[in-house]
Amino acid sequence: MNTVAAGARPALRLASIDAYRGLVMLLMMAEVLSFCAVSQALPDSGFWKFLCHHQSHVKWVGCSLHDLIQPGFSFLVGVVLPFSIANRRARGATLGGMARHAAIRSLVLILLGLAMASLHVLPRRLDLHFSDTLAQIGLGYGILFLLGLCQPRFWWIGLAVVLIGDWLFFALYPLPGPDFNYTQVGVSQAWLAEYGLKGFAAHWQINSNPAAAFDFWFLNLFPRENPWVQHEGLTTLNFVPLVGTMILGLIAGNVLRSDRHPWAKVQWLVLAGGAGLASGWILGALGVCPVVKAIWTPSWVLFSGGWCFLFLAGAYILVDIWGQRKLAIPLIAVGMNSIVAYCLTHVFQAFAFNSFRRVFGWETFKSFGDAFEPLFYGAVVLVFLWLVLFVMYRLKIFVRI
Repeated sequence: MNTVAAGARPALRLASIDAYRGLVMLLMMAEVLSFCAVSQALPDSGFWKFLCHHQSHVKWVGCSLHDLIQPGFSFLVGVVLPFSIANRRARGATLGGMARHAAIRSLVLILLGLAMASLHVLPRRLDLHFSDTLAQIGLGYGILFLLGLCQPRFWWIGLAVVLIGDWLFFALYPLPGPDFNYTQVGVSQAWLAEYGLKGFAAHWQINSNPAAAFDFWFLNLFPRENPWVQHEGLTTLNFVPLVGTMILGLIAGNVLRSDRHPWAKVQWLVLAGGAGLASGWILGALGVCPVVKAIWTPSWVLFSGGWCFLFLAGAYILVDIWGQRKLAIPLIAVGMNSIVAYCLTHVFQAFAFNSFRRVFGWETFKSFGDAFEPLFYGAVVLVFLWLVLFVMYRLKIFVRI
């Protein structure tokens, strides 16, 4: 196996990684296009229903394009780590210095995650929960960093420990009894009837699993006006299997750093992508472990990781093999300031959502009809956010943690 341990030599930055990251962030930013609002206004249109589905999270089991945003962002954290460690070592960084940087980065990501989540709470206040993407990455980053210092064989061992351990954590937890009050944990009977899990798969039922039980204890230790109730089933302990997603990225990054021929790298990524998709789907189809993004099941790690490998392979072909960097500049400009893109999107939604309506007039965005008003307005917002990031790119202003 022709691979290189992280840190063996300096590593050049691959534009394809920035392009893929830019695609992930652009999909997140594109929420402002409000496809679901258009779909509600045009209920007979299958086209807008399709776009709405892929701009929304699935209710529990399954996957949409929107569901692949967080795995893509987390996967890419792992992809860049071998490059980062190699470059820091080449600049003479000590192990202690790199460890301090990793610890500070983890803390900053957690705090940013808390801040971004709190922006959407009214009245605005610090909302202590750790399900935001940045907080989840921050919680798991220290583990990823330590693995990144090890030989690649330990990455595979770490991946197996995370996936099997998480599966056992849920599978061995007692199923809720017939008297379990789902309404008390924020789940209606109508929701359960349509989306709930049965049989062995019920070990991964919304808000009655061990990760949810942990949050009902842990998050209610903090002062609150009302007891904590799970938000869409998301849990603090998601960061543990999310480490598995980042390890997949770590493995992919090492492949990109290897001495393989470029097309051999593509072949590896495509085969890994196919294996991830197949294994994750089979585990779900057999009822061994449902594919649930909200609680980041092991089958979700494999299934979403499969898509991440394939997207990375596509970006690598387009940008680094075919040399179409200019074509990818709109994505690269976003990807090189991904933290800014993430924060800017949350801040704009929280504080300036109707700003352009106030400036240009509320009727201006109804030029194409009431049904398309949210789409037209969202397109203007999206272009504005992209222009901010593009100007930063042209001025070589890059914010990194």
